[in-house]
Amino acid sequence: MDITVVWAAIIALGLFMYIVLDGFDLGIGMIFPFFPAEDERDMMMHSIAPVWDGNETWLVLGGAALFAAFPMVYSVALSGLYLPIIFMLVCLIFRGVSFEVRGKARRTKNLWNLSFICGSAGAAFFQGVILGAYLHGIPVKDGVFSGDPFFWVTPFSFFTGMGLMVTYALQGATYLVMKTGGEFQARIRTLVWPLTLALLGFIIAVSVWTPLTDAQVASRWFDSTFRYRLYPVPILVAITAVLMYAALKRRAEAAPFVLCLVLILLGYIGLLVSIWPYAIPNSVTLWDAAAPRSSQMFAIVGAVIIIPIICVYTTAGYWVFRGKVEPGSQYH
Repeated sequence: MDITVVWAAIIALGLFMYIVLDGFDLGIGMIFPFFPAEDERDMMMHSIAPVWDGNETWLVLGGAALFAAFPMVYSVALSGLYLPIIFMLVCLIFRGVSFEVRGKARRTKNLWNLSFICGSAGAAFFQGVILGAYLHGIPVKDGVFSGDPFFWVTPFSFFTGMGLMVTYALQGATYLVMKTGGEFQARIRTLVWPLTLALLGFIIAVSVWTPLTDAQVASRWFDSTFRYRLYPVPILVAITAVLMYAALKRRAEAAPFVLCLVLILLGYIGLLVSIWPYAIPNSVTLWDAAAPRSSQMFAIVGAVIIIPIICVYTTAGYWVFRGKVEPGSQYH
């Protein structure tokens, strides 16, 4: 058993679970402006209020696992991406406070609405910026960050930031289709297909942009083995898009959310395949960045214990608060 690969899989799982679970509640914040009525906004908030904070556990797990198994990547990423990470955390703080204060506020309710919208959009954008900077490679020399503190300020990073915002907005819209009903659900449904098309556009653009601007990535595209690994992904993306259109036509409720997650999974698989076997693309492999085997074996004991616990309480939370959110329902 290659414990380094196991740890890479744990981190990949943690990040994917964060995207799946926290993505839709960030997305709900971004589509807030389309629904100015306070009773509708209350219903949107109540649909995620019982579960939103637990969703962020997976982000903490991913960061802790990175520190335990790949400390060099942790130090390089934190040094190079310190500013966008701080900006993301500040946005998450404002968004979290707005959850609790908005429900009690009267005169300042609009201020907390704005905090929720900007916090959600900002967190999504800076997560995408971090992803874009990571994909293009973080400057490393002798195991430490060697670039400019603003190396992440590039058109590609900002583009991936906007792409992740669209991804989360689609998740939020499809989640509300599943959790609500009536005229409000019908209005939410009208957002899903335009957001799906926008997401497909971002997927295509990033897939083309990356090899065109990175010589090492472009050279890998001429490797037949690499191409064969990626060939099924665009075909499956196209099939999923067709199924999404059909699900919206027949007014399905849960299917659009599931298909949205399938689109995200396919994009995530394509990303992982394209950067394998690097921990920092095009410069540091997983094995070069890994902690000593003894450290990884010691830490895996904690992972084996904590991951099932997180899965159990996350599942329990969603089970308890399953079903649709009705107008006028209260959480606080």
